[in-house]
Amino acid sequence: MIKSAALRFFRLACAVVLLTSRAWGNPIQEKDFGTLTAGQPRVHQYILTNKQGSSARLIDYGATLTNLFVPDKNGKMGDVVLGFDDAKQYEMSGAYMGCIPGRYANRIANGMFTIDGTQYAVTMNLGTNCLHGGFKGLAARIWDADTGMTPDGPTVRFTIHDPDGAEGFPGNVNVTVLYSLTDDNVLKIQYFATTDKPTPINLTNHSYFNLNGGDGNVLNDVAKFNATQCLLVDPTLIPTGQAAAVAGTPFDFTKAKPIGREIKSLPGDPPGYDNTMVLDNLKGNFIEAAQVYDPNSGRLLECWTTEPSVHFYTANGLNAQGKSGKTYGPYSAFCLETQHYPDSPNHANFPNTILRPGQVYRQLTEFKFSIPAQPMQPER
Repeated sequence: MIKSAALRFFRLACAVVLLTSRAWGNPIQEKDFGTLTAGQPRVHQYILTNKQGSSARLIDYGATLTNLFVPDKNGKMGDVVLGFDDAKQYEMSGAYMGCIPGRYANRIANGMFTIDGTQYAVTMNLGTNCLHGGFKGLAARIWDADTGMTPDGPTVRFTIHDPDGAEGFPGNVNVTVLYSLTDDNVLKIQYFATTDKPTPINLTNHSYFNLNGGDGNVLNDVAKFNATQCLLVDPTLIPTGQAAAVAGTPFDFTKAKPIGREIKSLPGDPPGYDNTMVLDNLKGNFIEAAQVYDPNSGRLLECWTTEPSVHFYTANGLNAQGKSGKTYGPYSAFCLETQHYPDSPNHANFPNTILRPGQVYRQLTEFKFSIPAQPMQPER
């Protein structure tokens, strides 16, 4: 959250400068992506391509990242995010694959919170809790989109108006998300929002990453998090209000280790990670949150963010038919959801998520892909 003085930055950052071409061909393309089950409106896909030939594909349904092609250690391009082949599959899957959940990503306990003495009841779409903004949150709607070239590279800008009372949330909220693909294979995501009433805001990208081009599982991927604590949660994954040290637990990724090394000791059926890793970043600095390395492809993913946490999910509950009929099951991907803490409106000791009139919500997350000269090895 930032003060109204930052509105100038907000407007400048959202002003995409359109250019028609670049030396290596057309860096921005648009194509039809089918329709939703109601038959209208049509969904559009936007293809961003950089000088290296890497590309990101996004659709205006849910401001969703559908494909991300980056090279492996042999220079072969591979799609490192799970997804579907048409709009109807995204609408029907329920997996939030690649989308922008909101207006409050993750969980709100009992679908209730209080702001300035007024209690609000929002949609309970996961048992007694609200997940990712309710049934018709930002992930389940068509966003406006335009494209252009910015200093970061080819960019698509998604905007949406979320009206006062949508899914029970107060305030008319305007959200802007910019995706840019840089020439050094960084997917840059910038988030902005304004409101006319105090309201909770928590935005993220919910991509499912598989660095081996979508093949196999991620249990042998080597991960490292800059997090010495994680949030304690109840059986429904609602935070208790306390964080605990990860040292000596399966949540300790302060030194690199395979994702699957201790996964069977976790709760769940199947067991897996679905936990908020606490970053030492209460001031909103731009820091490295995590690294994940796939030994098969040689790809390294570095996640940088201004957020105070990253929610780590190993697709424990995933069961879907994806691109080209490929079966996606548990552990077929991991998510790095940079965000504020779940259920923050109900925990005064958590970092603030209430956006007020005159303020601008702003977040920056980058996913950087590379082939390191030396493979990332487990440190323990």
